[in-house]
Amino acid sequence: QVQLVESGGGSVQSGGSLRLSCEDSGYTPSNYCMGWLRQAPGKEREGVAYIRGGGTTIYADSVKGRFTISRDNIKHTLYLQMNSLKAEDTAMYYCAAGPTIITTAGFDCQYNYWGQGTQVTVAS
Repeated sequence: QVQLVESGGGSVQSGGSLRLSCEDSGYTPSNYCMGWLRQAPGKEREGVAYIRGGGTTIYADSVKGRFTISRDNIKHTLYLQMNSLKAEDTAMYYCAAGPTIITTAGFDCQYNYWGQGTQVTVAS
């Protein structure tokens, strides 16, 4: 059974860095895509970044150049390195996994499995 557990959230000053980790149970297929999404109070959940089984990475425009997603298949861990954090990055961050699907817009992740979330708070 796929289980995802996030860690690494916390409170930082604007401009600071955090690294989020997401450990999976070891049952996540290596060809699954895995991603990070976030939800701020009063806002809809949004995708931050995801990585396909082949290693292709996709980022939201708002985090390009500041965040880096990576995956260690041996350690069964997904990471999100967040640099130059801004107050608007404050949100609950979720790790998710699922198969890559093909849509009319191209490839996307169908997230079937979710972690419990880890809070990131950036003070301005």
